[in-house]
Amino acid sequence: MEDKRKEYESSLKSIETENKIDRIFYRPIGFSIARALKGTGITPNTITVISIFVGAAAGFLFYSENIYYNCLGILCLVCANILDCVDGQLARMTGIKSEIGRILDGVAGDIWFASIYIGFALRLSHLHGTYWFFALAVLSALSHLLQANITDYYKTLHLYFISKEKGKEFQTVDDVDAIYAAMKPGINKVFYFFYRWYTLVQMKATPQLQRMLASLKARYGDDIPEETRLSFRRQSKHIMSRYIDLLTFNGRTIFMFLVVLSGFWVSPTLVWVYYVYEIIVLNCILIIGMRKHEKMCASFV
Repeated sequence: MEDKRKEYESSLKSIETENKIDRIFYRPIGFSIARALKGTGITPNTITVISIFVGAAAGFLFYSENIYYNCLGILCLVCANILDCVDGQLARMTGIKSEIGRILDGVAGDIWFASIYIGFALRLSHLHGTYWFFALAVLSALSHLLQANITDYYKTLHLYFISKEKGKEFQTVDDVDAIYAAMKPGINKVFYFFYRWYTLVQMKATPQLQRMLASLKARYGDDIPEETRLSFRRQSKHIMSRYIDLLTFNGRTIFMFLVVLSGFWVSPTLVWVYYVYEIIVLNCILIIGMRKHEKMCASFV
């Protein structure tokens, strides 16, 4: 039992960066599936590709006003997120990891939600006879991209302060440029071209964080004192649990599922509320969370 618990914990990036719903529901299921697939030769990237199709089906099912199709769409999205857990846990259990796998993993979630935004817009356009709802879909998609970008950055930064091993995914634009320059032409290099801009946005949006990293580098090199690491993690974890976790898959889908199911007893047109939630509410949470995180980083300079 103790060995299984250690194997489970080693399949996670870190307990500190997992939110409560993931720890209770998604991760344990993902671990069981990953454990069963461990010796089959199925790769994490294969699981990621399957999750893309399963998650994208949710958008098609949310287009319908039929509550049974909507419930099936919710189930598809839940299963897609379980598969998203499986690919990462399987990668850590088997040691089959790649930079492209990490990028593909992030793209998968974007595809799920893009299909949902389109499904909602098509439903609303069909009910109201106007395509202006696609403007809300675009604003939601752009908001989601920024929110997911910053969330990923803060979580990988937190891992960097746990240990060098866990923080390997934390990269600067210079790191990405070096890898990009060494890559041969092909689809992988195309992925990395766009990933560079993804990383550049993270750096431009967090000036105090960049100052903190430069200051710590100048003072300690790669050997940040444990006391400093623990202090940063304590404050970072507080900000993540209060703000950043609301911008993750669980933070947005709980509200989305309630909105979708409300079509059964209120109105199928109510899905526009989710656009408002993502564009206004989640962006406000993002701004507050970023300001608090930047203030925290400034205290370490």
